[in-house]
Amino acid sequence: MLEVEISRIKFRNPLILASGVVDMTPDLLRRAHREGAGGVVTKSIGLKPRKGYENPTIVELPYGLINAMGLPNPGWEAFLEEFKGEKFDFPLIVSIFAGTPEEFAFLAEKLTEIADAFELNLSCPHAKGYGMEIGQRPENVYEVVRKVKDATDKPVIAKLTPNTDDITKLGLAAEKAGADAVSAINTVKAIAIDIYARRPILSNKVGGYSGPGIKPIALRAIYDLARVLEIPVIGIGGITTWQDAVEFLLAGASALQIGTAVYLRGFSVFREISEGIKRYLKEEGFRSVKEIIGLALDV
Repeated sequence: MLEVEISRIKFRNPLILASGVVDMTPDLLRRAHREGAGGVVTKSIGLKPRKGYENPTIVELPYGLINAMGLPNPGWEAFLEEFKGEKFDFPLIVSIFAGTPEEFAFLAEKLTEIADAFELNLSCPHAKGYGMEIGQRPENVYEVVRKVKDATDKPVIAKLTPNTDDITKLGLAAEKAGADAVSAINTVKAIAIDIYARRPILSNKVGGYSGPGIKPIALRAIYDLARVLEIPVIGIGGITTWQDAVEFLLAGASALQIGTAVYLRGFSVFREISEGIKRYLKEEGFRSVKEIIGLALDV
């Protein structure tokens, strides 16, 4: 009832652990799957090890989080060494980031043996020289996707930024370059200020806002992308309840990534949401989750 397929990859349900939520060791990824995730996305992996920013890196708000982690990761060589002997009985999507199309392609080529698919981080809002700084321009998105497609035979997912005037231009560029899917949205550029210290709270000053507060923004992005793209769209942004998940599916999302809700509520959120979707489908007379994908687009 909940099975979905994206570019030849089968997921037991449409719920996927988003990148960078917890320390992404193989055991934690397996735990996410045991708790109900249909697939997982790793932390974003780059060319060289990065410590990330100094604390504080997270601000908790009543309606979400602002974070500026700085893309901490062990680098591709250490990541490959850790993961190459591991076996997973669920889809493993490897997130990669880089400063040029050639570097993205290099990472995809080196990590192809352990990845079921790649997610291209073209949208991190707080890492200088990476992510959003590359992914705001359609021509850059096109070039990165094209280079990566030439370097690997694994499916390629372009993760898009909401910090742009028209996200559909980015999605269309990714599709034209051969992307197998797009995911949206990454976090929204944001800031929090300590009124007594009279300065920004985060060490990087600016971070990325995630959680329930960005759900309407993310939902609109999915709706817009699904109306113009032929390739699947993976929804991300503020999904906390099964009702949220159903909204994204109706708006055209073929699968969903969950991040901040896992950080705030734990891995059990996957089972809670999947069970809620299943109840909704039965009560509304649908036999499969695939039957409701995009139904709101035709209204």
